[in-house]
Amino acid sequence: MKIAVIGTGYVGLVTGTCLAETGNNVICVDINEEKINKMQYGEIPIYEPGLDMLFHRNIAQRRLTFTTNLSEAVQDAQIIFLALPTPPGGDGAADLSYILGAAKEISKLITGYKVIVNKSTVPVGTADKVKAVFANNTNIEVDVVSNPEFLREGVAVEDFMKPDRVVLGTKSEKAKKLMTELYRPYVRQGNPILFMDERSSELTKYAANAFLATKITFMNEIANLCELVGADVDAVRKGVGSDDRIGKRFLFPGIGYGGSCFPKDVQAIVKAADENAYDFQILKSVMQVNEKQKTVLVDKVLKYYGDDIKGKHFALWGLAFKPETDDVREAPSLYIIDKLIKCGATVTVFDPEGMENVKSMIGDKVSYSTNQYEMLNNADALLIATEWSVFRNPDFERIASSLKNRIIFDGRNLYDLDKMVELGFYYNSIGRQLIN
Repeated sequence: MKIAVIGTGYVGLVTGTCLAETGNNVICVDINEEKINKMQYGEIPIYEPGLDMLFHRNIAQRRLTFTTNLSEAVQDAQIIFLALPTPPGGDGAADLSYILGAAKEISKLITGYKVIVNKSTVPVGTADKVKAVFANNTNIEVDVVSNPEFLREGVAVEDFMKPDRVVLGTKSEKAKKLMTELYRPYVRQGNPILFMDERSSELTKYAANAFLATKITFMNEIANLCELVGADVDAVRKGVGSDDRIGKRFLFPGIGYGGSCFPKDVQAIVKAADENAYDFQILKSVMQVNEKQKTVLVDKVLKYYGDDIKGKHFALWGLAFKPETDDVREAPSLYIIDKLIKCGATVTVFDPEGMENVKSMIGDKVSYSTNQYEMLNNADALLIATEWSVFRNPDFERIASSLKNRIIFDGRNLYDLDKMVELGFYYNSIGRQLIN
């Protein structure tokens, strides 16, 4: 098939590359000329494990191309994916201007039947708005399909190539046939292609992310309670997760969720509920708890130092909101840094992939290190905000000899409590016994 993907952000680039991998001819469009030029010469703009190999292979085979020319991209395309940003506005509602603007431009360029696919996460009713744009600007037949993405950063290629399910919102038999043909290679093991109406499809993505955000937040609340009553959240997590009605995933406590999806999507579904005179109390609580949880590690630091950390220097391991990505959007690390600095402390940071993105956001408010051990020299304590594999089995003796004191505040519960006792660390984690 001939496919156009409008937008080369995280979702657009993964989608375009993976569609090319099954033999489709894919042309990706972006208004950023510098970005397009770099990709044409094989420079991939995001970090995502496994993507680079597919990216370079499909460029070499000329199945994956890039352009800033929208007309060139859409003329021959049978299916046009809209993978554009939907950032939250000041009121929490998703901004649809990029999607509706692109739809208007495309409507003036097409000369034959097209399937327009909303790949972005969009509020309920967006497909109807896109249909209206086309109806107002062209007599050419189009079908608008809602096809939400369920890509987890760090394993997005695997998620696309072997999806748990493919959700497609359309009532058009013509569009169903084309989309089934497109996705058939990805569901050969029998995972379902779920057809439903457009509005149900749109809500499915929000509902899934909101549920997972709630599950994470619930476990963080349990972890906070564990500390007060003397329970061990690791034991509780295992006991709860072994119930197959609940499952083991998304039960690890920590310092809150971040990234480009959960915060935005929970906020958007609450806004949609408000617009329909429904008070979505659970999700409002989820947002409130998560906001507080992002700085719970700093609260522990302040308690330890008697609420006075002016002049203290801290080392921070981890900036990305999760490992195996360079995405720092809404990352708890940024909230930790901000609160530490406001309290008069200084911070040196290290992350395997996220430092450039943080530097572009906050500049020289912190010091940046390329070595996870050298940065510890003369730091008062080590804080851990992201569970990168490189942090899981560190050289504890080197940590101890570099820090002023053997003090670790761990927001991701990476280390065994008995081992930390044996090594003589003050070790403060989430929902577990304090090692002092």
